[in-house]
Amino acid sequence: MADQIPHLEAFVKLGNLFQNFCDNDTSKEENWHHRLTETVIVAGNHNGWFTKENVLFALKSWAKVLTSDSLTTWLNIYNIPAEHSKRVAIIMAGNIPLVGLHDFISVVLSGHQVIAKLSSNDKVLMHFIVAYLKENDDLLSQKITLTEDKLGDFDAVIATGSNNTGRYFDYYFGKYPNIIRKNRNSVAVLSGTEGADDLQKLGTDIFTYFGLGCRSVSKIYVPKDYNFDHFYQGIYSFKTVIDHHKYANNYDYNKAVYLMSDVQILDNNFLLLKEDKGFASPIGCLFYETYETVEELNSNLQKEKEALQCVLSNLEITNALPFGISQKPSLDDYADGVDTLKFLSTL
Repeated sequence: MADQIPHLEAFVKLGNLFQNFCDNDTSKEENWHHRLTETVIVAGNHNGWFTKENVLFALKSWAKVLTSDSLTTWLNIYNIPAEHSKRVAIIMAGNIPLVGLHDFISVVLSGHQVIAKLSSNDKVLMHFIVAYLKENDDLLSQKITLTEDKLGDFDAVIATGSNNTGRYFDYYFGKYPNIIRKNRNSVAVLSGTEGADDLQKLGTDIFTYFGLGCRSVSKIYVPKDYNFDHFYQGIYSFKTVIDHHKYANNYDYNKAVYLMSDVQILDNNFLLLKEDKGFASPIGCLFYETYETVEELNSNLQKEKEALQCVLSNLEITNALPFGISQKPSLDDYADGVDTLKFLSTL
């Protein structure tokens, strides 16, 4: 079945390159391995949040899903017409490495042409990926256009941004078939009985990409009289996050603002905890809120589901994910819950 999906093999090769690179296996595609090494360095120099560790995390995650079996299983669910090709504009975010790659893959493998407006924060890695794909599939040169200029001549739009840019997108792109994504956050619900392993996994959900992604946990719900010492002990292994200068600057700034404003905070010298009903905590800070009953909290979270990307918990919370996997979405785990391939297959 895989040979019936145009361009699939190029993406499988890309997944193999990522895997070999993460395994430091230079026996295959030595030239591309060397170029990717340089690209990771340049990407980190261009965007200080794109550390080697975080870029490698992204590459490993993509390597696991860019396989023939995974891609074929994902695509075969949809009735994608054999002969159709619209020009689909993608306005990419740049908050974490390769955050726009899923939309990019979806458009290409559903048979459309992609016009990708790259974020200035994540253009280095995407340029590398497109160069590799075109090297391995000549026909992709006709299907892929990258730009940092104003978009023009397209049939549909997929745009990702903030609530403010979302209103702009609605105004300018509302007349086209579109997917427009806005701010979302992720939360975790704790029972107070989590073990060290649970909290270690939750730490991955909180600190991966420095908390910059919509799948990064930015708030926790805890029962009344929760022991925060237990929480801090469970995430202590992530203390080296404070060694990153951009994270440290944000942590110091937010701590100073809270202290000068007489805001009560908890602090372990690398993560601030602030009681707050909001979802979007600043970098270096995690909001928390207490709850009375799981049933009441579950009902409240359902009312807020349009603002939430992921909910993580071991409790009986609707659609809750286990700790430790929020940053490892599968191909069919669509941003904002909007089925991108279904949208593309009906254009």
